[in-house]
Formats: sequence, structure tokens, C-alpha cells
Amino acid sequence: MTTKTADGKGRIALGKAFAYSTVMVEQVSPTEVRIIKARVIPENEAWLWDNQDALEMVKRGLQQAKNQEFAENPPDLDFDGSLAGEIDD
Repeated sequence: MTTKTADGKGRIALGKAFAYSTVMVEQVSPTEVRIIKARVIPENEAWLWDNQDALEMVKRGLQQAKNQEFAENPPDLDFDGSLAGEIDD
């Protein structure tokens, strides 16, 4: 445990272990604060982390690519493009 003194604005230096880190600050009680390192997920990508089936498919696909396990018959991009054009927005 380390003792630090807050400056006039209530700030303390966390040390090099927290340099350039995003943190969450939780007020546990009037005399206790918990600081937790965090990662931020962009809002437009959060759906993937909320959908376990989709996340597992992406992880499986990445592992297959890493293992160079590719489909024998590549997708028909012309057909896929025409099909996508038929979908209403």
C-alpha cells in the first residue's frame, strides 16, 4: 500500500502502471475509491460483444483463417451482390 496526498483539485498520480490507461472510478464509500483499468468498446461494435453466437462465429472464423482453413468453393460475389440489391432497406 502506498500513501499519496491529493492536490488542491483532488488529483493524485497513479504511477506508471496506469500511464495512458482508461480507468473506471467507483466511489465505494465516503472514504474509499476503487480504480479499475478498463477498455472502451465503440458503440457501433458493442452488438458483437452482446451477441455470444455472433462472437463465437467471429472467433471461429479468425481461428480458421489463422490455421489457413479456407472454403473449397469461394463465395459467388456477383450473385451475393445481386441478392443484396433485392433486400429492402
